Amino acid sequence: MKALVTGGAGFLGSHLCDMLLAKGYEVICVDNLITGTEDNLAHIETDKFSFINHNITKPLFLKDRIDFLFHLASPASPIDYQGLPIQTLKVGALGTHNMLGFAMEHDARFLLASTSEIYGDPFVNPQNEEYWGNVNPIGPRGVYDEAKRFAEAITMAYHRYHGLDTRIVRIFNTYGPRMRLNDGRVVPNFIGQALRGEDLTIYGDGSQTRSFCYVSDEIEGIYRLMMSDYSMPVNIGNPEEHTILEFAQLILKLTGSDSKIAFKSLPVDDPKQRRPDITKARNILGWEPKVILENGLEETIKYFKNILF
Repeated sequence: MKALVTGGAGFLGSHLCDMLLAKGYEVICVDNLITGTEDNLAHIETDKFSFINHNITKPLFLKDRIDFLFHLASPASPIDYQGLPIQTLKVGALGTHNMLGFAMEHDARFLLASTSEIYGDPFVNPQNEEYWGNVNPIGPRGVYDEAKRFAEAITMAYHRYHGLDTRIVRIFNTYGPRMRLNDGRVVPNFIGQALRGEDLTIYGDGSQTRSFCYVSDEIEGIYRLMMSDYSMPVNIGNPEEHTILEFAQLILKLTGSDSKIAFKSLPVDDPKQRRPDITKARNILGWEPKVILENGLEETIKYFKNILF
């Protein structure tokens, strides 16, 4: 069987390529390296893997027949999508449109990597898949949120109108090795600051909550969804909720850092709560996260230590 992974040189995409190769798939990775890096793929040594440097906002043509298309391509951190707003909107709209057409041409099953950001700053906690969200379409985060909401809408349109076999995963905060130290998300921010002996920066008072899912658990959930027969969106994330202040204190403990905590103003539209309801994932996929937060963070800290020192 052959799988194509867009965004396959990124954090999640590279781990997905690893899993698919381990399961015996031939894998084609497509990435324009705008936020991904070939360093994430350098360890792969098999003729079952190939890399194509391509921007999927332009059509992609391949002679090889593809069985599964995992569409992960998109800037995914606030620093990236606020610095690349037009590219983010284009990959969510044009890129998703192109990849849906590609899947139609190849009669491939299509999975869209959507996001918990489609829930915006939610009024409902935990967030279930029936919740429509509270998104500011013209705020600084709107370029990512609305790109993903459009991507979901066009995916469902292809499913209903063309009969394309589609899946939609809503990914919640994921962490682990191969994250970029400077990508602006809370895990690399805190770990990098702690290892360098800098103040850990908390935006707001630290009472806002997040739920952190280790990368191996996230990838397992994505794969199970692709192999299921369920076509509606499914949350894949860890329902264990932590305040940002608690999380900062845990990072200080695990790194043994003497860093202090510094508080700054909360960014516009930053969600106050983020926690998945994973009832569907449990019932439909038989999936739930297994990696304990402290264990996953220890592996992530090791990875960042190797980068920094």
